[in-house]
Amino acid sequence: MTTAVKRENVTIVLNRPKYPGNIGFVARCAANMGIGKIIVVDSQTRDTEEIRRMATHLASRTVEKIRYIDGLEKALSDFNYIVGTTSRLGSARRATLYPRELAAELVGISQKNTIALLFGPEDFGLTNEELKYCHSLVTIPTSEELRSINLSHAVMILCYEIFQAGGEEKEIFTPRLATSRELEGMYGQLKDVLSRIGFINPENPDYWMMNIRRFLSRVRLHSKEVQIIRGICRQIDWYGGNKKT
Repeated sequence: MTTAVKRENVTIVLNRPKYPGNIGFVARCAANMGIGKIIVVDSQTRDTEEIRRMATHLASRTVEKIRYIDGLEKALSDFNYIVGTTSRLGSARRATLYPRELAAELVGISQKNTIALLFGPEDFGLTNEELKYCHSLVTIPTSEELRSINLSHAVMILCYEIFQAGGEEKEIFTPRLATSRELEGMYGQLKDVLSRIGFINPENPDYWMMNIRRFLSRVRLHSKEVQIIRGICRQIDWYGGNKKT
C-alpha cells in the first residue's frame, strides 16, 4: 500500500486574479490532477462565460464549485496549513521549498488537515503582507532567460507534484493544526501584550511581529498549543494589572 496526498483536503486559492480566462485554465489544471476545490478572492472580474470557455466542458464541475470570497483573511480562516507561492527570494522572505519538496511534506500534513495553495495576481504575485498568513513558501525554479510563469502553469506544476507524491506506507501522522482564524487571534493577542510590556516597538509592531510569525510558523502549532500561548498572554495581563495595584 502507498500513502499519498489527500487531495480532497487541498484547495487552490487565487488571490486577486485579473483575467477570467486564467481562472478557467486553473480550473482545468486542477481537474486534471484530481483537485476539485478552488477559491477566488477579491476577483476583479466574474465573467463566468469566459471562465467556462477556458476551462472547457471537461472541467465544468470544478468551475461550478468555485467559491468567490471577499477578503484574504476570511478566505483562509478555516485552513490548517497555508502554502504561499513566490518567485521573489531574498533576506526579506524566509526559506522556500521546491514543488517536489513541498509535495512530500504535504503527504503527512494532508491526512488530518485542510491545505490552501495560495497564488497571487498575475502581475506582481503575493505581497509580504499577504505572505504573513503562510506556514511555508514554495518557488518554481526557472531559467534566468525567462523567469515569469503563467498563473495556470504554476498551478499545474504544483498540482502535478502533489498528484505524484507518495511512497510506501509508513508512520506518517500530523495531528490537526490550528486554523488560520485561531492563529490570527493568537497573533493579535501577542502583538497587544508584547507592545504593552515593551518587548516590541509599539510604533511599528507589525514589523517585529513578522519575525515572530516566521518563528512560530516553523513549529506548526496545534489548536491546544495556540490555547496555551493565549493563556500565557492572559496571565501576563493579569499579572501586569495586579502589579499596578
